[in-house]
Amino acid sequence: EVQLVESGGGSVQPGGSLRLSCAASGSTFSNYAMSWVRQAPGKGPGWVSGVESGGGSTKYAGSVKGRFTISRDNAKNTLSLQMNSLKPEDTAVYYCAKGADSEYVGPLLTEYDNWGQGTQVTISS
Repeated sequence: EVQLVESGGGSVQPGGSLRLSCAASGSTFSNYAMSWVRQAPGKGPGWVSGVESGGGSTKYAGSVKGRFTISRDNAKNTLSLQMNSLKPEDTAVYYCAKGADSEYVGPLLTEYDNWGQGTQVTISS
């Protein structure tokens, strides 16, 4: 089983940037697609972005497309999310999630079988 540990959350003003990281251990990270999922206060979890196992294909939710960039470093077993032009509605706990296979990146949360503990992102003036 893979262990996932997120870091990089914090509090910034609207328009600011943050970079989230997810460190993976305990399994072959490079075999699996990975995604970021967030949960805003009082709402259910929502998929944000994902990258297939090799890092060549990425997808984004419409609400973050053009502002967020997902990447992975399979040599370092890390997943990252660069978040720019942050908005108050981006406030949420952000989780990295391991896909059940190498390819699926999308909003079906049942397709993810390992989750980190989450990191809080707060956007406020």
